[in-house]
Formats: sequence, C-alpha cells, structure tokens
Amino acid sequence: MSRSRKLQLHVAQIEEIRTILNSMKNLAFIETHKLTRLVTSQEQVVANIEQAARDFLYFYRREPEPTVAGSGRIGIVLGSERGFCGDFNERLIDLAAAENYSGLVAVGSRLVGRLESCGPHTAATLPGANVAEEVPAILDRLIDSVQFLQKESGHLILTVAYHDYKAGKMRQRQLLPPVWPAKDGTRQRGAPPLLNLEPAEFFAEVVHHYLFASLHEIFYLSLMAENQSRQQHLDGAVRHLEDEMVRLRRKAQIVRQEEITEEIEVILLNSENR
Repeated sequence: MSRSRKLQLHVAQIEEIRTILNSMKNLAFIETHKLTRLVTSQEQVVANIEQAARDFLYFYRREPEPTVAGSGRIGIVLGSERGFCGDFNERLIDLAAAENYSGLVAVGSRLVGRLESCGPHTAATLPGANVAEEVPAILDRLIDSVQFLQKESGHLILTVAYHDYKAGKMRQRQLLPPVWPAKDGTRQRGAPPLLNLEPAEFFAEVVHHYLFASLHEIFYLSLMAENQSRQQHLDGAVRHLEDEMVRLRRKAQIVRQEEITEEIEVILLNSENR
C-alpha cells in the first residue's frame, strides 16, 4: 500500500472518531438544557422546605443535637458514571482525602474505580446517573445505604461532596443533622403554625423531606457540572482531531505529488530505454 493511501486511511479513521466524539458532545449539550429546568424547580422545592423549617423553629425552638462520641462522619462523594470529563473525579478524591471521614459512599463508576487504591474507607459504592431520569432510582438505593449506616453507627453526620456548576467549584454540604440559617429572633411571624402532628414528629418529617429534596438538587447540580465538563473536554478533543486531519490531508497531498513525480520519472526512463 502506498504512503499516500495509508495517510488517507488514517484521515478516515480520525474522521470517524471525530464524528463519535462530536455526537457525545451534542448529547451532553442536550442534557445540560434539560437539567437547567430541573435544577431551577428543585432549588425552589428545597427553599420552600427550608422556609417551613425556619418558621417551625421560630416557634418550636429545638436545641442542636449534641455530637455523640464515635459518631459516624460519612461523606457522600458524587463522581461521574462516564469518562471524558477531565479531572472531575480526581479533584473530588483530593477533597475527600483531606477530610476526616470515617467512611465514604462513592457514587459513580469512574469515581469508584479510582477510589479503590486510595482515600479513606469506602463504606458503600453505587453507580452514578447517566441522565437525569436515572437520578430517582439511584437516590432510593442511596437512602437505603444511608439508613443502613445510621443503624450501624446510631448517630450519623452526613456530608455530600460534589461539583456545583452554579458556584463553579466543588462544595461540601452537611445534610444530617441539617444546618439551616440562624433563627431571626426579632422578626414578627404572626401566629405559630397549626400542626396536625406532635412537634418532634413533624420536625422528623421535615428533615426526611429536606434530605430527599436536597439530594435531588445536589445530584442535578453535579450531573450538570459533569456534562458541562464533558462538553468542554470533548470540544477540545474534537478541535485537536480537526487540526490533525488538516495536517494529514496536506501531508497526503504532498506525498501523493511525490509519488506521481516518481511514477512519471519511471515512465520517462522506460521510454528512453526502448
């Protein structure tokens, strides 16, 4: 096979790879548009629950739960399920390693694979979400894991480490026990809320709903950041391949011209020998 033909085949292979990467980039772009709407609505849900909790705590003051010796400080780390997102998982591993977690719940196959040889003890591992529609099913499994760990330790301090696309950085957010802004003791809020449950039972239900709603919000924020990172990473890869294709096409043209010149020289030489 001639050199120019080999170069043309190489260009065709790169073109095929570029098409695949471009399709993956477009899928990530579509997912970010879908997640934008979900993040906005879920943030409103969490804000409403937080407001209800603040109103409740204003009239039914509760002392913060004391930290129990030997409490399990568990960190949920939200990594990626797929690749092509740069150092998305490595930065989370560095963040988790710097914290004094007694165990980790690692979410995302790519993250789990990197945590096997480093970092603190991994108490549980779960697959991550490829698309937003997979988040509820994964959260059901995550809640089961958290409840199991809570039964083992008796008292659980639960923190989530994730990429927040809105803040443009990684965040750690404590969900259990929940941390709400300090109560405003000067603001008049009217009559206390009417409860159909005992205050302690009502507060437990608020915490449960807050945990579930906050995890939805955090998962959507993390998945949004992952897809944005994948878009940027793939966009750079596609541009690099396009530049390489231009370079190889030029090289193939030069080589082909050299081959044609050699063929002409051979024909002329054969004509002179006749």
